[in-house]
Amino acid sequence: MADLDIAGDIAALRSTFADIKAVADVDRLAADIERLSEEAGAPDLWDDPDAAQKVTSQLSHAQTDLKRITETESRIDDLEVLVEMANEEGDEETQQEAKKELAAIQRIVADMEIQTLLDGEFDPLPAVVTIRAGAGGVDASDFAEMLLRMYLRYAEQHGMPVTVYETSYAEEAGIKSASFELSAPYAFGNMSVEAGTHRLVRMSPFGAAGKRQTSFAAVEVVPLFEQVDEVEVPESDIRVDVFRSSGPGGQSVNTTDSAVRITHLPTGTVVSMQNEKSQIQNRAAAMRVLQSRLMLLKREEEAARKKELAGTISASWGDQMRSYVLAPYQMVKDLRTLHEVNNPSAVFDGDLDGFIAAGIRWRKQQQLADD
Repeated sequence: MADLDIAGDIAALRSTFADIKAVADVDRLAADIERLSEEAGAPDLWDDPDAAQKVTSQLSHAQTDLKRITETESRIDDLEVLVEMANEEGDEETQQEAKKELAAIQRIVADMEIQTLLDGEFDPLPAVVTIRAGAGGVDASDFAEMLLRMYLRYAEQHGMPVTVYETSYAEEAGIKSASFELSAPYAFGNMSVEAGTHRLVRMSPFGAAGKRQTSFAAVEVVPLFEQVDEVEVPESDIRVDVFRSSGPGGQSVNTTDSAVRITHLPTGTVVSMQNEKSQIQNRAAAMRVLQSRLMLLKREEEAARKKELAGTISASWGDQMRSYVLAPYQMVKDLRTLHEVNNPSAVFDGDLDGFIAAGIRWRKQQQLADD
């Protein structure tokens, strides 16, 4: 039996992994864990629950990052031993096991490599995702709900905690809009590449038989800042409406006016919140999201002014950043990165890793080209 020769693949893995370790700065990570562990062990830690939650969360994430790095390095070492054993014994079964392990480690390292590209100012923050139905009538509302389910499934598969802030149901089917928070580290860095206009082409289940329908939905992604002291929102700049939360078909969720809608009059920005039972809690949460949106808007305007002064023009994400085609053929294609798959069902079930990875790489290329 011929020897299994994957030495070149393992060497490439080690090279990529070395770059990942350098970016992650393992020594700094270990020092952070030691410092956070001391803070977490303080007897008065929970005197301030918000600060305690922040410390324990940071500690958990740092420990997870370090564990992933050390375990991956160990698996690469073990893989070399496994290959050597398989070749010495001429064991085909062990060779196949080594090939599977190589593929598994390559996927892990590829994911870790993508994370090293998330070096933007806001990339480490949680994200608030808002989906709105666009042109296309009932099909657009149904499409918006399909996207909501897609992102919630993606979050579930990656262990990302989700808080649904608000869902506005359409009369016939689907949703008019929905907002939710992803509170995992680097949620914004990953999800920000999903922002833009999504297009669905299919045989409409709501219209005349035999006719294709094109519908649209918009996805907005903003970072959720812990503190937004830079953005002051005077009471005179907002209008606050209160109403009762409701579910599909108008079914009442609350019997009191606990849901809150805040409109920022100068910009027209609207934030609705109905996930909390208290009107006060919903208002506080809505203000936090509003301030985060205004903060991002302020930074985007500053960046746009700088680019204008520098005389550069950069392509925007633009409309129709991704197409989901269900008829007459099956395909999902990102129009920026050209990444495509022929299994829309898997995508709508949350299989977005390929699209998000391609989007992060594409964005980094655009940034380098602009520099």
